[in-house]
Amino acid sequence: MSDTAPPRPPAARRPRRHDPGRRDRLIDAALAVIAERGVAATTHREIARVADVPLGSMTYHFTSLEEVLAEAFTRHAESVARVFDERLSAAPDREAAIEAVIALVADDLLGSRHDLVLSVELYVAAARNPTLRAVTQSWMTRSRQALERHFDATTARELDALIEGLVLHSALSTDPMTPEQIRHAVHRFLR
Repeated sequence: MSDTAPPRPPAARRPRRHDPGRRDRLIDAALAVIAERGVAATTHREIARVADVPLGSMTYHFTSLEEVLAEAFTRHAESVARVFDERLSAAPDREAAIEAVIALVADDLLGSRHDLVLSVELYVAAARNPTLRAVTQSWMTRSRQALERHFDATTARELDALIEGLVLHSALSTDPMTPEQIRHAVHRFLR
C-alpha cells in the first residue's frame, strides 16, 4: 500500500458573478454616503461597503474618487433637472409656470432632506473642484432651458438664481421660509 494520497481534483473555481448593474449601484451608494456623511467622509471603502461589493470594484469601475463624485453628482443633478423639465413642460402658460416654480421649490427641492443635502454638498464641493463646477454649470443650463419655456433668457437666469437662493436659505436656516413665503418671493420677483 502506498503512502501517497490520490491526487485531488483542481480546486473548484468560483464562478464569476455577472453583475452588470454594479457600477450603477456604486454610484447610488456614493450618493447615499455623501448624503449621510458628506463629501469629506466619502471614501472608496465606504462606498464599496454601502454597495456591498468588494473594494476592488471601485478601482475596476472608476479611475479615481473624483470620477465617482462627478458621476454621482451628475446623476443627482440630472434627477433634479428632470423634475424642472417635467414641471415646466406641463405648464400650459406663464401663470401655470409660476405655480410650477413655487411647487418646484416648496415641494420638490425642499421636500426631500436627502436631495437637499446632496445639493448643498455639491455646491460646497464645486466651489473647490472645477470638475464638479462643470456639473453645476450643466445643471444650471438645464434649469434655465426649462425656465425659458415660459420666461425670457434674462428672467430665466435670474429666476434660477432666486430658486437656488431660496433653497440654500431654507436649507441653512434654523427658521426656513414657509411655502407661503416662497410663493410671495416668487410672485414678487415675477410681477
